[in-house]
Amino acid sequence: MEPVIIVLIILVVLVFIALIKTIQVIPQASAAIVERFGRYTRTLNAGLNIVVPFIDTIRNRIDLREQVVPFPPQPVITQDNLVVNIDTVIYYQVTDARAATYEVASYIQAIEQLTVTTLRNIIGGMDLERTLTSREEINAALRGVLDEATGKWGIRVNRVELKAIEPPTSIQDSMEKQMRADRDKRAAILQAEGVRQSEILRAEGEKQSQILRAEGEAKAAALRAEGEAQAVRTVFEAIHAGDPDQKLLSYQYLQMLPKIAEGDANKLWIVPSEIGDALKGLSGAMGNFGGIGGGGNSGASGAAVPPQERREKPSID
Repeated sequence: MEPVIIVLIILVVLVFIALIKTIQVIPQASAAIVERFGRYTRTLNAGLNIVVPFIDTIRNRIDLREQVVPFPPQPVITQDNLVVNIDTVIYYQVTDARAATYEVASYIQAIEQLTVTTLRNIIGGMDLERTLTSREEINAALRGVLDEATGKWGIRVNRVELKAIEPPTSIQDSMEKQMRADRDKRAAILQAEGVRQSEILRAEGEKQSQILRAEGEAKAAALRAEGEAQAVRTVFEAIHAGDPDQKLLSYQYLQMLPKIAEGDANKLWIVPSEIGDALKGLSGAMGNFGGIGGGGNSGASGAAVPPQERREKPSID
């Protein structure tokens, strides 16, 4: 009985192993390459698949999702003989599992080496300044070459990105100094422009202030002249409204003569010829007043004071 039990156990184990090898479950977005006696037979897609145990073997399982592979920095020589280190990132996807398995030994290593050689060809035709400012151009050229070369491998390169471009340390120092000088230059220009604008605004303000001050003085002078003219008209109208006689006018005229002679700078002042008429009127008024009192000399009223055209004022020197 014991040998029979052992044989049954062995048969059960073999059947279990055969069932495991017969049923193959492939995850979503994956594929498996099946070989029969070392020869490719078919590609297993996602889901439940049946294979012949011990005859069909799974050669390779491939992920069909988009992959991201960063490559280490690669030294590249530019057209002006400067060495720069460039980090690249490749986004690729396997579109044909059979070609990715049989057309190339290791597609990851092949993509890396192809990226390095293509970068050296592209950067070798550019100087450092163009290399630093032409990332989009380099990415497009690199993607075009990789996509064309990896098509027969069953690989599609979706994107190529330059993660970093590092020039030599001496060049970095020179670039920093140049950028610092450019910043200082822009700062000085902006400061000078600010001072210039400030001076212009200040001059404009002073100009407007002087214009407004002149307009104010002109309006004040006009109002002052208008006021004086109005005062003269008022006095003139009041005099004419009062109907003064010759005697009153003569007396007022004599009262104004001292005001005409006021001031130390007046060395010479002019007595108008109308002063004789004023004196005649005033003497007549005095004679009449004396005749009314009874003590006056009638002959005095007839005396005439000869008019004088000019009279020298004694000097105060």
